[in-house]
Amino acid sequence: MVAEVLSSLGVRPAGAYIDCTAGEGGHAAAVLGATEPGPRLLGIDLDTQALDTARRRLEAQGEAVKLEYGSYVDLMRMAGAHGFLQADGVLFDLGVSSMQVEAASRGFSFSREGRLDMRFDPAGPRTAFDLVNGLAERELADIIYQLGEEPRSRGIARSIVQARPIETTVELADAVGRAIGRSRSKNVHPATRTFQALRMAVNGELDNIREGLEQAIGVLRSGGRLVAIGYHSLEDGLVKRVLRREASDCVCPPGLPECVCDHRAAIRLISRRVIRPTREEVRANPRSRSARMRVAERL
Repeated sequence: MVAEVLSSLGVRPAGAYIDCTAGEGGHAAAVLGATEPGPRLLGIDLDTQALDTARRRLEAQGEAVKLEYGSYVDLMRMAGAHGFLQADGVLFDLGVSSMQVEAASRGFSFSREGRLDMRFDPAGPRTAFDLVNGLAERELADIIYQLGEEPRSRGIARSIVQARPIETTVELADAVGRAIGRSRSKNVHPATRTFQALRMAVNGELDNIREGLEQAIGVLRSGGRLVAIGYHSLEDGLVKRVLRREASDCVCPPGLPECVCDHRAAIRLISRRVIRPTREEVRANPRSRSARMRVAERL
């Protein structure tokens, strides 16, 4: 959704933009090339391998680009350290990247055999192997149900525990498959939701997204744009709730006779309805079919 991102950010010459999920630098390159003279950009990512690729890709941009290893939960500090407070735009492209999925050694994909890992940050303390082989059956079922929205979570957890030790992505997919059988959808692997849940648990994604969005609002100048792209209902639902809350003058529970929260809107919603990729983009890049973009502007 590069065209939609550039349009929603409203990239302006010599502006200051932050890509909170820089990855291999695709969106960053598009933002930097959108105007003449070009803007400045701060790119953040936990994946050191992806950042190495982004550095090579953006090398010609010189001092216009700052790339930082870290999490967007530390966005305020990093923006301040690099002179990006009062930013003109902040972008989040959430979820797992194609490079991460395609690298068997990262353990994200059930279609490529590799050791269970799923860490965005290769130096992170906890892997999918740790969860799959260390959690109690009920804890595992709760994660798969809550983060994967998988209704057959208890049977899956039971099958996983019976198959322990599980060391590879294929072994895990097989354990899930034994619990579920054939998927009702030809396009969705039966282990998709389980892998999503474990990845989100390993990386603490929902808590991090909430914190990152709140900090992003804080670093934007008045009129600056926040763009967030999610890829499943939990991500998009969280983005939607945070943006709606921060666009409201009152967040008191319903039924109170008067407002006691003293909350004031910090943003206005540019897209009240979710923005989806075009049919042409989905044909060219099938993985984009689940993308859901929301846009807000700092008051």
